[in-house]
Amino acid sequence: MDFWSVLLIALGLAMDAFAVALGVGSTRRDVWFRPGFRLAFHFGLFQFMMPVIGWSVGTTVVQFIATWDHWIAFGLLAYVGGKMIKESFEEGDHTSSADPTRSWTLVMLAVATSIDALAVGLSLAMLKVQILYPSIIIGLVASAMTVLGLALGNRLGKAFGKRMELVGGLVLLGIGLRVVISHLA
Repeated sequence: MDFWSVLLIALGLAMDAFAVALGVGSTRRDVWFRPGFRLAFHFGLFQFMMPVIGWSVGTTVVQFIATWDHWIAFGLLAYVGGKMIKESFEEGDHTSSADPTRSWTLVMLAVATSIDALAVGLSLAMLKVQILYPSIIIGLVASAMTVLGLALGNRLGKAFGKRMELVGGLVLLGIGLRVVISHLA
C-alpha cells in the first residue's frame, strides 16, 4: 500500500482524536506539556495498536466486536461528553475538575477514538497488507492531529470560556451519535 493511501486512511481515523482533543483543549488551560503529551501519546498509541490487534486476531474476534463496537464507542463518548456538559452549567469560572488526560477517562477516550482502527486492521489483513508501516503512520498522524486539536481548542477556550466546555461535550456526543448512526445505516 502506498504512502498516500495510508496517509488518507490515517487522516480519516485521526478525525475523532482531533475532535476530542479540540474539546479537551477548550476546557483545559494547562494543555502543555504533560497533559498534552499524555493525550497525544495515548491517542497515537491506541491508534497504532488497534490496527495491529485487528490484523492479528482476524475475523473471529472482530466479527463479535463489530456488532458492539459502535455502542461501546458511543457509551464512552457520551459519558465523558455528558460530564463536560454538566460541568459547563456549574457555577464559577474554573476549568474542568475532572482531568480527561489522566486515569480511566484518558483510557476511555483513547479506546473510543480508536475502535475504527480495529476494523481498518482487519481490512488490511484481508488485503494482505503488512501492518507495521501503516500502523506507525496511523499512530503518528493521530498524535499530530491531537496536538493540533489541543492547540486550536485551547485558543477557542480562552476566547469563549465555559461555553466551549458545553460545545466540547456536545462535540463528543455528536461523534458518538455519528458512530452509532453510521453503523446502523
